[in-house]
Amino acid sequence: MRKLLLLLVVGLLIFIGYTLQSTGFFRVIEKSSPNKIIARVPLKGAEDIVLSQEDHFAIISATNRQTYPPTQPETGGLYFIDLNDKSFTPIDLTANLSIAFAPHGIDMFKIADSTYHILAINHINKQHSIEQFLLKGKQLKHVNTLRHESMIQPNDLVIISPDEFYFTNDHGYTKGLGKIVEEYSGLGLSNVVHVNQQNYTEAATGIAYANGITHDKKRDILYVASPRNFNVNVYQRRADAALQFIEKIPAHTGVDNLTLDSEGKLWIGAHPNLLRFQAYALGKYAIAPSEILMINYQDQGKFLVESVWVDNGEKMSGATVAVPYNDWLLVGNVMDDHFLILEK
Repeated sequence: MRKLLLLLVVGLLIFIGYTLQSTGFFRVIEKSSPNKIIARVPLKGAEDIVLSQEDHFAIISATNRQTYPPTQPETGGLYFIDLNDKSFTPIDLTANLSIAFAPHGIDMFKIADSTYHILAINHINKQHSIEQFLLKGKQLKHVNTLRHESMIQPNDLVIISPDEFYFTNDHGYTKGLGKIVEEYSGLGLSNVVHVNQQNYTEAATGIAYANGITHDKKRDILYVASPRNFNVNVYQRRADAALQFIEKIPAHTGVDNLTLDSEGKLWIGAHPNLLRFQAYALGKYAIAPSEILMINYQDQGKFLVESVWVDNGEKMSGATVAVPYNDWLLVGNVMDDHFLILEK
């Protein structure tokens, strides 16, 4: 009996040690990187950002979060920012939307001059959907609502064409003991789903908290963030749209949303200390550290991972996305009352 008890205690200590180590608990960030702040844009919960380099604007997915996960119904919108206007004033494109809307991950696809197809993941009262929009100039029209049993807990998405996209589910379990074990053990129970018109097919699985996703069109490669395992997974798209695993890029931080620039480099908002971020998101800490990574992925086994900005949370907590525009970086977050535009 004593041996069994001892084994249980040792096992518990090993599990606690693994959890603390694998979530960045021992990493200390004392001050911010010296990147100049161009602007603090007043918009709460600017969790995801996409932009048009060609037409010089950004769309921000923002939800007024008090805690994350939410304990009460949330509201949010999609906001337009003219990047030629240094006032960076957000314009609410969804102010008159007829549906309840609390957006999460978004993506945008240009289909004609000044016309864009936009998809946004929507979470309302623990019900999940993907909302389809058409953007013409600064006018946004809601086109359709997609719902499917494969939307277990959708997080982010990437558009391949107007009729085809992928989305991530960040959990395999959404409640109870299964969710707790999944989160703290780092088990790979989440997945990526491929959608082609009305067909929903699991494209990849075995991912620990599948989060941000993006597509390299030139090489037909998909990248998927696994923040719980501090990795970016790399996949080759097959002819049937399934994803063939290539390798994991060690990021050494809790990677969130992914953005690919014109040179094929990945820009990533990240959480260096996942337990501290969780405590912040639940309202138990006033701040949480932020990080921006840049990954230059050349080929299998050939990549460079660079930390380009870190902050202890005083300038901005819980960075989720970093989007380059000329000499700037637009950096969003989960629930701060502003997001940042930094000088690279």
